[in-house]
Amino acid sequence: MASDDESAAKKTKKNQYRKDKPWDHDGIDHWKIEPFKVEDAKSGPFLEESSFATLFPAYREKYLREVWPVVTSSLDQRGIACELNLIEGSMTVRTTRKTFDPFIIMKARDLIKLLARSVPVKQAVKILDDHMQCDIIKIGNLVNNRERFVKRRDRLIGPQGSTLKALELLTECYILVQGNTVAAMGSFQGLKTLRRVVEDCMRNVHPVYHIKTLMIKRELAKDPNLKDENWDRFLPKFKKSNTKPKKRKVDFAKKDKVYTPFPPLPTPRKEDILLETGEYFLSEEARKERRKQSKQKEAEERKLLKRADREKDFVPPPEKRRARGDKENRSAKEMAQSLALSEEKGKVGRGKPYDDDVSRFITGTKRQ
Repeated sequence: MASDDESAAKKTKKNQYRKDKPWDHDGIDHWKIEPFKVEDAKSGPFLEESSFATLFPAYREKYLREVWPVVTSSLDQRGIACELNLIEGSMTVRTTRKTFDPFIIMKARDLIKLLARSVPVKQAVKILDDHMQCDIIKIGNLVNNRERFVKRRDRLIGPQGSTLKALELLTECYILVQGNTVAAMGSFQGLKTLRRVVEDCMRNVHPVYHIKTLMIKRELAKDPNLKDENWDRFLPKFKKSNTKPKKRKVDFAKKDKVYTPFPPLPTPRKEDILLETGEYFLSEEARKERRKQSKQKEAEERKLLKRADREKDFVPPPEKRRARGDKENRSAKEMAQSLALSEEKGKVGRGKPYDDDVSRFITGTKRQ
């Protein structure tokens, strides 16, 4: 009787109505994703048709036309119809009467998205498996400056793709950097980690810090004793150092101040300024009109200065005078004397000397 009382006392209120479950034991993996088979679809074909479409760039047209038979055969096995429209530049997937998996249409949508983002068809087809997920991370709007964006994207890829390869090994994900997006395929945990790394890289946090942390976490996961412990004491803590550039010291020339026993003049009030300009006794409208006129005058002066600055490019450069010979540099009198001499010798013309009026006109002498 005493033992029965003790066993009854041991039973708490929480465990009072619990019973053994023969179908549940420690050997069952509750996190395992069971494949969806045709036998599981007991409701029959779908009542409504679901479809998704996506556009693809023009440079992918040739490749998609070549690999489209592979895409069609992979989707036909799961009861999904697909269409490639080269005129509109779009890919469409939709359910059929043979579709039995209700979630496969979402997988087919991800497949055409990955194909449009330049993922190879052999890798993109793996998204149809139950354990494979995908994520397309948009990085184009995280950085405003284009040059800075290109540098940070190259930092994510690394020299000869080394950083990208390290992230693929640590997260067990496929990564493809294309344009303004990063396409990734893997498990949920790996995709979550990868998104954080990519977004931090675009926010100027180098991926090498995350790689170091992930490597330490992978080593800690191998130790069963640290399974239920906090790992913060093992992880490195990187402090953000905002190093401001050193200010250059400017040596101002010390001016010799003239000593004056008088204090500096006080700052004039608004009323004093108005009295000096003569606006104190004017009405408010007259003051506004005067300010408006002064602004217009300043604007006109600025306009003239800008026009003169623009017209500088159209002013022709000064012409360079060529160095002439001694004959060209002679004065008019010398030229007249030479002409007179040549007439006397009879070297000018063919026996027909010029009239003396020319030489007289140049020299200013009168006829006799």
